[in-house]
Amino acid sequence: MRPPPSGARVRRVVVVVPSLFTLANLFFGIWSMVLAWQGQFYRASWFIVIAGVLDLLDGVMARVSRTGTRFGAELDSLVDVVSFGVAPAMLTYLWFFSNQGQYAWVFGYAFIVCVALRLARYNVQSAGEHRATFSGLPSPAAGMTLATYYPFTRTSFYQTELAGLPWSQIMVFLTIALSLAMVSNIRYARVPRIGFRTRRGLLGLGVNLTILGFGIWERDIFFFPLGITYLTYGLVRAAVEGFLERGEDAAEGETERGVVLHDIDAAGRVRRREPGARDE
Repeated sequence: MRPPPSGARVRRVVVVVPSLFTLANLFFGIWSMVLAWQGQFYRASWFIVIAGVLDLLDGVMARVSRTGTRFGAELDSLVDVVSFGVAPAMLTYLWFFSNQGQYAWVFGYAFIVCVALRLARYNVQSAGEHRATFSGLPSPAAGMTLATYYPFTRTSFYQTELAGLPWSQIMVFLTIALSLAMVSNIRYARVPRIGFRTRRGLLGLGVNLTILGFGIWERDIFFFPLGITYLTYGLVRAAVEGFLERGEDAAEGETERGVVLHDIDAAGRVRRREPGARDE
C-alpha cells in the first residue's frame, strides 16, 4: 500500500490547523472556569478574552487556507457555548450574582441559553457564507463584555468616578441586554478585514491595530467600555433604521392618499375613482 502523496498530507495538516485554534479556545474557557472557582477572577476574565482572540484566529485561518468545513463550524459553536456562555456566566455568578439573592443564578442560565440559541441560529443562517453584518450580537462579544467588567472595577477611574453607581441593578440590566441582543435581529458590523490595496483594507488595518494597542497597554480600562459601545451601537442603529423606515412608510401612505384617479364611463363622462377601488 503506497503512502498518500505529500500534497495530500500537507492538505490534511492545513485542514486540522483551524480546529487546533478552536480547541485552544476551549482550553482557555475551561481554565477560566477553574480559576473563577478558585477565586482568581482577574485571570479568569482575561482567559475568556484570550479565548476570544483564538476564536477570531481560527476563523481567519479557515478563510485564508479555504479549509472551512461543516465539522469545524459545529465544533466552533460547541466550544463557543463553553467559552463565551458557561465561562462568563460562571465567573459573573461566583463573584457578583452569588451575593444578589437565592435565585440570581437564573440570569446566568438565561445568558447561556441565549448564547446557545444565537450560535444555533448562526449555523443555520450563515451556511459558510461571509456576510457584511451579524444578525444579533455575536456571542464572543457578549461573553467578553460580561467577563471584562471585573478588571474594569479594578481601575482607578472606576473606583473614583463610577463606584457610587447602583451596579447591582446595572449588572442585572446589562446581563439581560446582552442576552436579548444575541437572540435579536439587530445587525452588528463585523471587524473590518485587514488589507493593503484598498481603503477599506487600510481602514481595517488601522482599526485592528488600534484595538490591539489599547488592548495591550490599557486593557483593564479599554475592553469593557468597548463592549458597551458595541452593544449600544447596534441598539442605536436599529432604532434609527426603524425610525427612518416608519418615516418612509408614512410618506408613501401620504402619497397614495394624495393620488386622484379618474375613469371615463361609457357615455364619455369623467368620474373620480378612489385609490385601491376595483374596476367593475
